[in-house]
Amino acid sequence: MSALALHEWGDPDGPRVVCLHGVRNHGRHFGPLAAELTGHHVLAPDLLGHGHSSWEPPWDIGAHCDAIVETVGPWEAILVGHSFGGRLAFELAARAPKLVPKLVLLDPAILLPGHVALAAAENARVDRSYISFDELIERRYDESQLHSTPRELLEEDLAPHVETDDDGRVRYRYCQSAVVAAYGEMASQPPRFVRIPTLLVLGEQSYLPYDHLLDEHRAALGDRLEVVVVPGGHSVLWDAFEETASAIAEFLAR
Repeated sequence: MSALALHEWGDPDGPRVVCLHGVRNHGRHFGPLAAELTGHHVLAPDLLGHGHSSWEPPWDIGAHCDAIVETVGPWEAILVGHSFGGRLAFELAARAPKLVPKLVLLDPAILLPGHVALAAAENARVDRSYISFDELIERRYDESQLHSTPRELLEEDLAPHVETDDDGRVRYRYCQSAVVAAYGEMASQPPRFVRIPTLLVLGEQSYLPYDHLLDEHRAALGDRLEVVVVPGGHSVLWDAFEETASAIAEFLAR
């Protein structure tokens, strides 16, 4: 397994925070959050099939987790995961709970109902190409559940995540097959909830369901689970950056 492309911010001697993005995204997505986590060493890899990491299979959860551990090392680290990255953070915490002092799940895809995973996988099969970066941004608003994301934030986040192909069309830097495979993995049975102090941030209008897991999560963790609901949809670091970053910073400070 090849090491992943890795992005780093902050104090190399500070507490380690490993951030894992969702499908169709990239590690630099966490740059603005890293700027808010003063004193921490923030690391965010591009997952398999995404960004500048290897696009070759396998793309199952085990392969993703192995690649993350190879890249960032097995040392103690706080884990932050969004969407599919939340499922991966959850899996890594279950593998080695003593190495994960805290867990942050951002609108996580811990277990998707089969019909939701199927619809998302079918949608991911569509080739997304654009005549320009401006068109890509406009279509992102049209196609995605973005409620109040500032255009400048979206442009800054996505600019390093696109490329112009030989046909002159602009495309995202990810492998469609890897994304389809990931949705299948999100419908597989996850490990049991681990009693690690956990912050769960949910988008108020997210299309990803969590009601089917919330009662079980609360019963398993008790007062070790903190739930915060923020405005907007699934992309909480876009739709509700200030609320989400503030909740994470306060959680890590405690």
